[in-house]
Amino acid sequence: MPRKPQDIPDAELAVLQQLWERGPCTVRQLTEVLYPAGPGSQNATVQKLLDRLEVKHYVSRNRESWPYLFQATVERSDVIRKSLQATADKLCAGALAPLLTYLVRGESLSVEDRTSLRGLLDNLDHESRTGANKK
Repeated sequence: MPRKPQDIPDAELAVLQQLWERGPCTVRQLTEVLYPAGPGSQNATVQKLLDRLEVKHYVSRNRESWPYLFQATVERSDVIRKSLQATADKLCAGALAPLLTYLVRGESLSVEDRTSLRGLLDNLDHESRTGANKK
């Protein structure tokens, strides 16, 4: 089955993760981090990944500098949301609750994680009651 145009393969995701963590980078800077022991020919691989991400509007390049600086134009949270929804669509007929339930029950959550989740749910409940989150 062909991939949807907005899917992010692992190699592209690795580039995005570096841009989220480091901010704007050149091809060479990304290559040094992603392929520290690799040959210089890996620059072409990273450039191709950046080209693909640019077509998807996930990165932009500053053409006013040389070498070009690339930066992420999509937030990590947006990629997480889309990926989780795509997984829910495939496995749970689009419902997020079974997916989230499995993740919460299947993993060992720390006390801090559980407290954070409770706080998030409480905030969401409060927002829905007061209408604070209406768009």
